[in-house]
Amino acid sequence: MKTSDIKKALTKAIANRSYQNLVIHHSDRGLQYCAYDYKETLFNNGILPSMTDGYDCYQNALAERINGILKQEFLLYKC
Repeated sequence: MKTSDIKKALTKAIANRSYQNLVIHHSDRGLQYCAYDYKETLFNNGILPSMTDGYDCYQNALAERINGILKQEFLLYKC
């Protein structure tokens, strides 16, 4: 995934945001999420970045499982 593509998705999500509560963006330590341009977009929109500790693959597996559950249980339409 390219940083520019990830940033486009983030920008679209921010534009469609319907509330102003605190937002935390959690990700692994992929290069695109660590890129200055991406982190700048987070900070400029009041979004706090959160990343896994180091490179522990088990943390990412847990996060992916939780995301899968959320999509299966709460996603109202197919992407």
